[in-house]
Amino acid sequence: METFHGRDELVASLGRELGPGEWLEIGQDRIDGFADVTGDHQWIHVDADRSATGPYGATVAHGFLTLSLLPLLLDGLRRVEGTRMGLNYGLERVRFPNVVRSGTRVRARSTLVDATDVGDDGLQLVTRVTVEVEGETKPACVADLVTRAYF
Repeated sequence: METFHGRDELVASLGRELGPGEWLEIGQDRIDGFADVTGDHQWIHVDADRSATGPYGATVAHGFLTLSLLPLLLDGLRRVEGTRMGLNYGLERVRFPNVVRSGTRVRARSTLVDATDVGDDGLQLVTRVTVEVEGETKPACVADLVTRAYF
């Protein structure tokens, strides 16, 4: 884990890659649970028999499932001392260039690409996150995560 001691050290890390993080297996139970929560039961996600003969040879995770795992995948990559609060502010430019087949593992890398003052005690951060799939050359997801840190 990279620890930054306050906003100045954090801003000075612009452009530096952190990671990769720990591998996380994306099992069918997680995919099915996400389908239940979102109501997206498309066969490519939940029907193992049909998906076996489909375009990917197995069921695949929802793109939004992969996206929703960013906090978990990024956990342990960066810690900023001196913050009193952090907020998820949104996303910019989200892409899903590859699928995550059930039973495969993913991990994330991140790069702080922008840091902008917001008010007296806030800093808006844009972190480019790349979610890798074990054994694949193309990432499953590339997204710019926008957060705010308050000191």
